[in-house]
Amino acid sequence: MSVVAARELEEDARKYASEAIRLDSQGAHGMAIQMYQRAISTLIKLVHLYPDYHLNRHYLERATVYQERVKAIQQAHGLIPQDQATEELPVEATNVQVGGNSKGPQVVQQLKASFSELVIKEKPEVKWDDVIGLEDCKGAIRESIVFPFLRPDLFKLGWPRGILLFGPPGCGKTMIAAATAAEIDGYFISIDAASIMSKWLGEGEKNVAKLFNNARKMLSDNLRETDGINDKGKNLHLYVIGATNKPWSLDLPFLRRFAKRIHVQMPDSNARMAQFRIYTAPLTLAEDVNLEALARLSEGYSGSDIKDICQSAQLRVVRELFSSGKALDKETQPRPIALADFKEVMRSRRPSVSPEMRRAYTQWSDSFTAL
Repeated sequence: MSVVAARELEEDARKYASEAIRLDSQGAHGMAIQMYQRAISTLIKLVHLYPDYHLNRHYLERATVYQERVKAIQQAHGLIPQDQATEELPVEATNVQVGGNSKGPQVVQQLKASFSELVIKEKPEVKWDDVIGLEDCKGAIRESIVFPFLRPDLFKLGWPRGILLFGPPGCGKTMIAAATAAEIDGYFISIDAASIMSKWLGEGEKNVAKLFNNARKMLSDNLRETDGINDKGKNLHLYVIGATNKPWSLDLPFLRRFAKRIHVQMPDSNARMAQFRIYTAPLTLAEDVNLEALARLSEGYSGSDIKDICQSAQLRVVRELFSSGKALDKETQPRPIALADFKEVMRSRRPSVSPEMRRAYTQWSDSFTAL
């Protein structure tokens, strides 16, 4: 097996799980479920690609924990309609063996998500203020969705129904979509396109058709309840907000479906400073820590990178406390995090988006952006 490839998948699963836990703790349950499912899918992929890998049992155990958390969230918050909760699509058989245990295939099959688990319907609690920076992007979204929702009579030629958000990972694309739904008090139906089209779930085209039929029915019912009419979709506020890290992989006929194509860019200095302010708020900082300095030092880092930097800086002082042998004394706390800790973390943790990738996004944006 390729150890490098396996380690890359392990790191992807770790990042998905870490983000899921963060979203879960913040109450963004729908998005948390999506991240848990991505972690599960990545772990299953590892098991399929490397059936003899000695860590497969651990991968399946972790995936089972994430799946249990997904089901607990769904039950606690009613994120899946009851009429869909028991519906399952066919899954592909597997020959995976886990440490000689013939139950391996059964575990994998149990972990594969049903259609209803991949399609999350919720009323998100994310607000515009939670989206740091990206004012141009938020302005374009308001003009395309919020304004037509508030005054549809002003839009004689209709309004855009398809919006594509593209840009580097970790810059807030999914959060923008959720905040948009919250702005108009709408439902946010979140899916992972790669998962819903996966061969493990059966017929991808049928899944997509089911998705849109369910969305139209749900919103049409809402119109009948609130307005007493059914206008056959003329003024139905159903939008498709796509988010991609690889816009250049989309073909032109598909792109034309999105009237708005918005570049979600890396955070600027002010946005990075605001993100450091949020992520360091629960931490104890030394007097020499200056948010403006951190913003300057973190040029080229994404919002997700900045969160990881703050976590790693905290881990440094916690590690010191455990190394001292005093951690078991609950009265003893780690020392304050100093500016040197952040600098050391950034020396060993490079930005997740390279300058070459940033230039690629800019070049694609120059050709295809549509605000």
